[in-house]
Amino acid sequence: MTTATKDAPPYTGPSAAEVLKEREKHCFPLMTYFNEPILISHGKLQYIWDDKGNKYLDAFAGVVTVSVGHCHPVVVERAQKQMEKLWHSTTLFLYPELPRYAEKMLKKAKTVNPDFDAVFFTNSGTEATELMTTLAKLYTGCSDFIGLQHSFHGRTLMSMSLTGQGPWRHSTPYAPGVYHAPANYSYRRPEGISTEQWADICADQLQGVIDHSTAGKLAAFVGEPVSGNGGVITPELNYWPKVYEMVKAAGGLFVSDEVQCGMGRFGPDAFYGIAKYGVKPDIVDMAKGIGNGYPLGAVVTTREIADALKGRLHFNTYGNNPIACTVGEAVLDVIEDEKLDVNAEKIGGILRDKLKKLEAKYEQIGDVRGYGLMIGVELVKDKKSKEYNPELASAIMEGCKKRGVIIGKGGQRGNTLRIKPPLCITEADADTIAGAIEESIKEAV
Repeated sequence: MTTATKDAPPYTGPSAAEVLKEREKHCFPLMTYFNEPILISHGKLQYIWDDKGNKYLDAFAGVVTVSVGHCHPVVVERAQKQMEKLWHSTTLFLYPELPRYAEKMLKKAKTVNPDFDAVFFTNSGTEATELMTTLAKLYTGCSDFIGLQHSFHGRTLMSMSLTGQGPWRHSTPYAPGVYHAPANYSYRRPEGISTEQWADICADQLQGVIDHSTAGKLAAFVGEPVSGNGGVITPELNYWPKVYEMVKAAGGLFVSDEVQCGMGRFGPDAFYGIAKYGVKPDIVDMAKGIGNGYPLGAVVTTREIADALKGRLHFNTYGNNPIACTVGEAVLDVIEDEKLDVNAEKIGGILRDKLKKLEAKYEQIGDVRGYGLMIGVELVKDKKSKEYNPELASAIMEGCKKRGVIIGKGGQRGNTLRIKPPLCITEADADTIAGAIEESIKEAV
């Protein structure tokens, strides 16, 4: 596995304060993390450096986007060579990079559905969501969609309509024909009900949405195997198979949103997260980690479903471009050559065990959950009340930053730490992450 051996060169540009001032002057309103936002000057694998030369372990991977590591040398070299040869072409012309990458992507996609044999590459996960909904409507002849509460699917009208979190829904009116079912949020189930029973109850509520909010027929159900922005809500193993049967009975397509769960983050037996649950999706859409930070998304499906676009004008100026295909192919090769999916399962298990020990030790850690290197730590005022504690989440993030570790947060109330580092982290990095969280929680409480 490639390792980072050198620190970053000195930074000589404008300060963080100067950059922030100019950004606020010239750009749309933009979110920032931390009381004093970090100016990132360099990145190398699991590390980033700021303008002052401080080194951080990036345990959030650029919002779950950097899969094989910042500026991975293999990806950089192949992208540079492609840029010297051909930057841009559209699918109106032929170039070998597209079918070569498509073949490799489909080989991986067949692990969740052997019938997958068609892919279209987009510029983002949001665009992949939009294409997926178009396909579903054309193929089924229906226009009703169901998403989940606590979900996140993007920032355009249709993807925002599918999103099931109030803080991300602010473009009313939304697209018609989109409904939401309860997520299988086991940690907040009623007392006296087992996790398996709660999964069945949540799945049964989906049938109620189908019966009472739709005409009984669906275009598609869209779900993240494990929620990303929603706080790493991790359904029980009996949940997704039951949902799948209900969706198929209503004539709908089952869509797995793998924007954050995919690309080996759960381990070698679940290159796409839905494989953890033994469900065969009709469509998979993905982004983030497939480009390791390069703008790249994808929709994978069967030839029969893809052919619903036949005879209709369908085009994308930048999607499928030669550089994107080269970068995407390089990322797949690095994951396979360096066995990063195996590493994700191994180091993720070690890190989760360490965090579980903290859960047993601290009253404010309500739940540790997730698979591989997609881990959530839900923070509460105390274990009995389970009262949300977003203030503590922010304090721990600041504390970890001070200790050289970057983590994120999410969930409807912003009280869940999101730990989703590049797949190349080491056992020593797991010690560093857990140690920074413990020291930060001690300091905060």
